Amino acid sequence: MDNNDILIRLRYALNIRNTEMVKIFKLGGLELTEETVSKLLIKAKNTYHSLREGDNPGEEGTDEQIKCKNSMLESFLNGLITYKRGKQDPDKEQPEALILKSNDNPNNILLKKVKIALSLTSDDMIKIFADAGIRVTSGELSALLRREGHKNYKECGDKYARNFLKGLTIKYRG
Repeated sequence: MDNNDILIRLRYALNIRNTEMVKIFKLGGLELTEETVSKLLIKAKNTYHSLREGDNPGEEGTDEQIKCKNSMLESFLNGLITYKRGKQDPDKEQPEALILKSNDNPNNILLKKVKIALSLTSDDMIKIFADAGIRVTSGELSALLRREGHKNYKECGDKYARNFLKGLTIKYRG
């Protein structure tokens, strides 16, 4: 699952309009136009299929699609937190921010930041996973939400991220 797919699914699950997406990106420190946001929300053609003979590997998306980088996704998630919870006054004792590096898997940070933005408890998240048909224990969830490098850290695969977004859709869209 790529970053464009994450944006598309998150936008649908939370019923966010393009104008709101522009505001959220701006709150996250990234100035985008509505046209650019629309191009980010175009699904790649060959996302799940192997290339057939004669296909050009450089033409994964359409000319219209803009590839969402990790920095763009991070700006959106940070903006979503501010959009949903309001601007936070910087504290002296504020923990180190979660930063998504260019080669990182964004799924763990997606779970953490959506949890913060929507003020979800661990029980809420377990119920969201259950609604999507996945059984996640509190220990597994805790491992997914830990900081990378911790001895109990577990990388969040696409299956968990996809089902979490599916569960959000069920919860917020009925």
